[in-house]
Amino acid sequence: MPLVLRPATLADAPAVTDLLNAVDVIEIGRPETDLHTVEADLKHPETDLERDSWLAFDGERLVAYGLLWDESGGERIDIDHYVLPDRQEAGRLVLEAMEARALGKARENGAGRAMVHLHLNIEPTLDTSLIRARGWSVVRRYHVLRRAVDPVEDRAPSLPSGVRLRSCATEADRRRVHELYQASFAGHFDFQPRGYEQWLHDVDAGGLDWSLVWIAGTDEQGDAGFLLARDDREAMGWIRSIGVLREARGRGLAGLLLRHAFAAFAARGRDTVGLGVDTANATGAPALYARHGMSLHYAVDTWETVLS
Repeated sequence: MPLVLRPATLADAPAVTDLLNAVDVIEIGRPETDLHTVEADLKHPETDLERDSWLAFDGERLVAYGLLWDESGGERIDIDHYVLPDRQEAGRLVLEAMEARALGKARENGAGRAMVHLHLNIEPTLDTSLIRARGWSVVRRYHVLRRAVDPVEDRAPSLPSGVRLRSCATEADRRRVHELYQASFAGHFDFQPRGYEQWLHDVDAGGLDWSLVWIAGTDEQGDAGFLLARDDREAMGWIRSIGVLREARGRGLAGLLLRHAFAAFAARGRDTVGLGVDTANATGAPALYARHGMSLHYAVDTWETVLS
Protein backbone atom coordinates (compact mmCIF):
# COMPACT_ATOMS: atom_id res chain seq x y z
CA MET A 1 0.00 0.00 0.00
CA PRO A 2 1.50 3.41 -0.95
CA LEU A 3 2.26 6.00 1.70
CA VAL A 4 -0.34 8.72 2.12
CA LEU A 5 0.76 12.24 3.07
CA ARG A 6 -1.70 14.84 4.36
CA PRO A 7 -1.76 17.90 6.66
CA ALA A 8 -2.50 17.50 10.36
CA THR A 9 -5.52 18.87 12.20
CA LEU A 10 -6.02 19.39 15.91
CA ALA A 11 -8.09 16.19 15.92
CA ASP A 12 -4.91 14.29 15.00
CA ALA A 13 -3.21 15.26 18.27
CA PRO A 14 -3.83 11.89 20.01
CA ALA A 15 -2.37 9.93 17.08
CA VAL A 16 0.63 12.27 16.91
CA THR A 17 1.13 11.88 20.67
CA ASP A 18 1.13 8.10 20.29
CA LEU A 19 3.73 8.32 17.51
CA LEU A 20 5.98 10.64 19.52
CA ASN A 21 5.76 8.37 22.54
CA ALA A 22 6.69 5.38 20.38
CA VAL A 23 9.75 7.37 19.28
CA ASP A 24 10.45 8.34 22.92
CA VAL A 25 10.51 4.68 23.99
CA ILE A 26 13.08 3.89 21.30
CA GLU A 27 15.25 6.97 21.88
CA ILE A 28 15.13 7.50 25.67
CA GLY A 29 13.58 4.35 27.06
CA ARG A 30 10.14 5.60 28.12
CA PRO A 31 7.25 7.73 26.82
CA GLU A 32 7.51 11.39 27.85
CA THR A 33 5.23 13.26 25.42
CA ASP A 34 1.93 14.63 26.75
CA LEU A 35 -1.17 15.29 24.68
CA HIS A 36 -1.45 18.93 25.75
CA THR A 37 2.10 19.58 24.50
CA VAL A 38 1.24 18.27 21.03
CA GLU A 39 -1.99 20.29 21.02
CA ALA A 40 -0.05 23.45 21.90
CA ASP A 41 2.38 22.77 19.03
CA LEU A 42 -0.46 22.31 16.57
CA LYS A 43 -1.94 25.62 17.72
CA HIS A 44 1.34 27.51 17.19
CA PRO A 45 0.43 31.00 15.90
CA GLU A 46 3.22 30.91 13.31
CA THR A 47 1.98 27.60 11.86
CA ASP A 48 -0.65 27.19 9.16
CA LEU A 49 -1.51 23.50 9.58
CA GLU A 50 -2.73 23.18 6.00
CA ARG A 51 0.67 24.23 4.67
CA ASP A 52 3.04 23.63 7.59
CA SER A 53 2.23 20.15 8.89
CA TRP A 54 2.58 16.66 7.46
CA LEU A 55 1.33 13.23 8.50
CA ALA A 56 2.54 10.11 6.69
CA PHE A 57 0.32 7.02 6.89
CA ASP A 58 1.07 3.45 5.95
CA GLY A 59 -2.50 2.24 5.73
CA GLU A 60 -4.11 3.34 9.00
CA ARG A 61 -0.77 3.57 10.80
CA LEU A 62 0.80 6.98 11.37
CA VAL A 63 4.52 6.45 10.72
CA ALA A 64 5.95 9.99 10.34
CA TYR A 65 5.06 13.53 11.37
CA GLY A 66 6.47 16.95 10.56
CA LEU A 67 5.67 20.47 11.77
CA LEU A 68 7.11 23.80 10.60
CA TRP A 69 6.93 27.22 12.22
CA ASP A 70 8.46 30.64 11.64
CA GLU A 71 9.28 32.86 14.61
CA SER A 72 11.84 35.08 12.87
CA GLY A 73 9.79 36.60 10.07
CA GLY A 74 12.98 36.22 8.03
CA GLU A 75 15.28 33.41 6.97
CA ARG A 76 15.25 31.34 10.18
CA ILE A 77 12.71 28.50 10.06
CA ASP A 78 12.18 25.71 12.61
CA ILE A 79 10.91 22.21 11.99
CA ASP A 80 10.08 19.09 14.02
CA HIS A 81 10.43 15.67 12.41
CA TYR A 82 9.54 12.24 13.79
CA VAL A 83 9.59 8.89 12.01
CA LEU A 84 9.44 5.23 13.03
CA PRO A 85 12.78 3.51 12.34
CA ASP A 86 11.33 1.03 9.86
CA ARG A 87 9.67 3.78 7.79
CA GLN A 88 12.63 5.86 6.56
CA GLU A 89 11.03 6.44 3.15
CA ALA A 90 8.13 8.19 4.87
CA GLY A 91 10.67 10.25 6.81
CA ARG A 92 12.36 11.26 3.58
CA LEU A 93 9.09 12.34 1.97
CA VAL A 94 8.15 14.46 4.98
CA LEU A 95 11.62 16.01 5.12
CA GLU A 96 11.54 16.92 1.41
CA ALA A 97 8.14 18.56 1.83
CA MET A 98 9.34 20.54 4.84
CA GLU A 99 12.48 21.73 3.09
CA ALA A 100 10.46 22.98 0.13
CA ARG A 101 8.00 24.76 2.39
CA ALA A 102 10.79 26.26 4.53
CA LEU A 103 12.43 27.84 1.49
CA GLY A 104 9.07 29.08 0.23
CA LYS A 105 8.24 30.56 3.62
CA ALA A 106 11.58 32.35 3.89
CA ARG A 107 11.07 33.80 0.42
CA GLU A 108 7.60 34.96 1.44
CA ASN A 109 9.36 36.78 4.27
CA GLY A 110 11.59 38.53 1.74
CA ALA A 111 14.70 36.45 2.49
CA GLY A 112 16.86 34.98 -0.24
CA ARG A 113 17.52 31.75 1.65
CA ALA A 114 16.18 29.63 4.48
CA MET A 115 18.30 28.67 7.48
CA VAL A 116 16.43 25.70 8.93
CA HIS A 117 16.89 24.14 12.38
CA LEU A 118 15.78 20.70 13.53
CA HIS A 119 16.25 19.14 16.99
CA LEU A 120 16.97 15.40 17.10
CA ASN A 121 17.98 13.00 19.82
CA ILE A 122 21.69 12.13 19.44
CA GLU A 123 20.57 8.59 18.53
CA PRO A 124 17.39 9.35 16.61
CA THR A 125 14.94 7.07 14.87
CA LEU A 126 15.63 9.10 11.72
CA ASP A 127 18.58 7.76 9.72
CA THR A 128 20.97 10.71 9.97
CA SER A 129 22.83 9.64 6.82
CA LEU A 130 19.71 10.82 4.99
CA ILE A 131 19.95 14.36 6.30
CA ARG A 132 23.74 14.53 6.07
CA ALA A 133 23.44 13.64 2.39
CA ARG A 134 21.02 16.55 2.02
CA GLY A 135 23.48 19.07 3.50
CA TRP A 136 22.42 19.06 7.16
CA SER A 137 25.01 19.23 9.94
CA VAL A 138 25.04 19.46 13.74
CA VAL A 139 25.61 22.99 15.06
CA ARG A 140 24.69 22.66 18.76
CA ARG A 141 24.05 20.11 21.49
CA TYR A 142 21.58 20.31 24.36
CA HIS A 143 21.32 18.15 27.45
CA VAL A 144 18.09 17.25 29.18
CA LEU A 145 19.00 16.98 32.86
CA ARG A 146 17.04 15.58 35.78
CA ARG A 147 17.30 15.36 39.55
CA ALA A 148 15.45 13.44 42.23
CA VAL A 149 13.70 15.63 44.80
CA ASP A 150 12.52 14.83 48.30
CA PRO A 151 10.25 16.84 50.64
CA VAL A 152 12.58 16.27 53.60
CA GLU A 153 15.86 17.02 51.85
CA ASP A 154 14.61 19.77 49.53
CA ARG A 155 13.16 22.62 51.54
CA ALA A 156 12.70 26.22 50.46
CA PRO A 157 16.00 28.09 50.90
CA SER A 158 16.38 31.07 53.20
CA LEU A 159 16.73 34.38 51.41
CA PRO A 160 20.04 36.22 51.86
CA SER A 161 19.91 39.78 53.11
CA GLY A 162 18.92 42.18 50.37
CA VAL A 163 17.42 39.45 48.13
CA ARG A 164 13.70 38.96 47.53
CA LEU A 165 11.60 36.34 45.79
CA ARG A 166 7.94 36.46 44.80
CA SER A 167 5.46 34.38 42.85
CA CYS A 168 4.14 35.63 39.54
CA ALA A 169 0.67 36.62 40.77
CA THR A 170 -0.52 39.48 38.57
CA GLU A 171 -0.67 40.53 34.94
CA ALA A 172 2.06 43.06 35.70
CA ASP A 173 4.22 40.22 37.05
CA ARG A 174 3.65 38.21 33.87
CA ARG A 175 4.73 41.12 31.75
CA ARG A 176 7.78 41.56 33.96
CA VAL A 177 8.74 37.89 33.50
CA HIS A 178 8.43 38.38 29.74
CA GLU A 179 10.76 41.40 29.91
CA LEU A 180 13.27 39.49 32.03
CA TYR A 181 13.12 36.53 29.66
CA GLN A 182 13.76 38.68 26.59
CA ALA A 183 16.64 40.54 28.25
CA SER A 184 18.37 37.57 29.91
CA PHE A 185 18.21 35.30 26.85
CA ALA A 186 19.01 37.93 24.21
CA GLY A 187 22.60 36.75 23.76
CA HIS A 188 21.84 33.05 23.68
CA PHE A 189 22.15 30.78 20.65
CA ASP A 190 19.01 30.65 18.50
CA PHE A 191 17.20 33.33 20.52
CA GLN A 192 14.31 34.95 18.65
CA PRO A 193 12.78 38.16 20.10
CA ARG A 194 9.13 37.62 20.96
CA GLY A 195 6.34 40.05 21.77
CA TYR A 196 4.28 39.50 24.89
CA GLU A 197 1.34 37.75 23.21
CA GLN A 198 3.67 35.54 21.14
CA TRP A 199 5.61 34.63 24.27
CA LEU A 200 2.41 33.71 26.11
CA HIS A 201 1.73 31.15 23.41
CA ASP A 202 5.31 29.89 23.51
CA VAL A 203 4.96 29.07 27.22
CA ASP A 204 1.42 27.68 26.71
CA ALA A 205 0.13 30.28 29.15
CA GLY A 206 -3.41 28.92 29.07
CA GLY A 207 -2.23 25.70 30.68
CA LEU A 208 0.41 27.25 32.94
CA ASP A 209 0.19 27.29 36.73
CA TRP A 210 1.57 30.76 37.37
CA SER A 211 2.26 29.95 41.03
CA LEU A 212 5.23 27.97 39.66
CA VAL A 213 6.75 31.10 38.14
CA TRP A 214 8.95 33.21 40.41
CA ILE A 215 10.76 36.54 40.17
CA ALA A 216 13.97 37.16 42.09
CA GLY A 217 15.55 40.54 42.78
CA THR A 218 17.81 42.55 44.99
CA ASP A 219 17.36 45.78 46.91
CA GLU A 220 19.92 47.49 44.66
CA GLN A 221 18.86 46.15 41.26
CA GLY A 222 15.18 45.40 41.59
CA ASP A 223 13.74 42.48 39.62
CA ALA A 224 16.72 40.68 38.11
CA GLY A 225 15.85 37.05 37.46
CA PHE A 226 13.03 34.56 36.98
CA LEU A 227 12.24 30.87 36.87
CA LEU A 228 9.32 29.45 34.89
CA ALA A 229 8.29 25.90 35.76
CA ARG A 230 5.32 23.70 34.98
CA ASP A 231 3.73 20.70 36.65
CA ASP A 232 1.64 19.28 33.82
CA ARG A 233 4.12 16.73 32.48
CA GLU A 234 3.41 13.16 33.51
CA ALA A 235 7.07 12.16 33.49
CA MET A 236 8.48 14.85 35.82
CA GLY A 237 8.21 18.41 37.06
CA TRP A 238 9.73 20.67 34.43
CA ILE A 239 11.75 23.88 34.61
CA ARG A 240 11.13 25.47 31.24
CA SER A 241 13.45 28.44 31.65
CA ILE A 242 15.56 30.24 34.22
CA GLY A 243 17.28 33.54 33.51
CA VAL A 244 19.17 36.30 35.29
CA LEU A 245 20.04 39.69 33.86
CA ARG A 246 23.70 39.97 32.91
CA GLU A 247 24.37 42.75 35.42
CA ALA A 248 22.97 40.66 38.29
CA ARG A 249 24.82 37.41 37.60
CA GLY A 250 27.22 36.11 40.21
CA ARG A 251 24.87 36.99 43.10
CA GLY A 252 23.50 33.45 43.51
CA LEU A 253 20.04 34.29 42.19
CA ALA A 254 19.90 31.41 39.70
CA GLY A 255 20.86 28.87 42.35
CA LEU A 256 18.32 30.34 44.75
CA LEU A 257 15.56 30.06 42.16
CA LEU A 258 16.60 26.51 41.33
CA ARG A 259 16.52 25.36 44.96
CA HIS A 260 13.18 27.08 45.45
CA ALA A 261 11.76 25.18 42.47
CA PHE A 262 13.12 21.86 43.77
CA ALA A 263 11.39 22.49 47.11
CA ALA A 264 8.11 23.49 45.46
CA PHE A 265 8.00 20.35 43.33
CA ALA A 266 8.95 18.12 46.27
CA ALA A 267 6.16 19.67 48.34
CA ARG A 268 3.73 18.82 45.54
CA GLY A 269 4.71 15.17 45.69
CA ARG A 270 6.94 15.11 42.62
CA ASP A 271 9.99 12.84 42.80
CA THR A 272 11.89 14.14 39.75
CA VAL A 273 12.54 17.56 38.20
CA GLY A 274 14.04 18.13 34.76
CA LEU A 275 15.22 20.91 32.46
CA GLY A 276 17.12 21.44 29.21
CA VAL A 277 20.41 23.30 28.79
CA ASP A 278 22.64 24.34 25.90
CA THR A 279 25.98 22.60 26.53
CA ALA A 280 27.79 25.63 25.08
CA ASN A 281 25.91 28.11 27.28
CA ALA A 282 28.35 30.87 28.17
CA THR A 283 26.64 31.90 31.43
CA GLY A 284 27.85 28.87 33.38
CA ALA A 285 24.42 27.21 33.50
CA PRO A 286 25.67 23.61 32.93
CA ALA A 287 28.07 23.90 35.86
CA LEU A 288 25.34 25.47 38.03
CA TYR A 289 22.99 22.56 37.38
CA ALA A 290 25.74 20.00 38.04
CA ARG A 291 26.50 21.67 41.39
CA HIS A 292 22.85 21.29 42.30
CA GLY A 293 22.78 17.57 41.61
CA MET A 294 21.30 17.47 38.12
CA SER A 295 22.54 14.70 35.82
CA LEU A 296 22.15 13.75 32.18
CA HIS A 297 18.89 12.14 31.08
CA TYR A 298 19.45 12.34 27.31
CA ALA A 299 21.04 14.62 24.70
CA VAL A 300 19.62 16.45 21.69
CA ASP A 301 21.47 17.90 18.70
CA THR A 302 20.44 20.97 16.72
CA TRP A 303 20.82 20.22 13.01
CA GLU A 304 21.02 23.03 10.49
CA THR A 305 20.80 23.40 6.74
CA VAL A 306 20.79 26.45 4.47
CA LEU A 307 18.46 26.29 1.48
CA SER A 308 18.50 28.71 -1.46
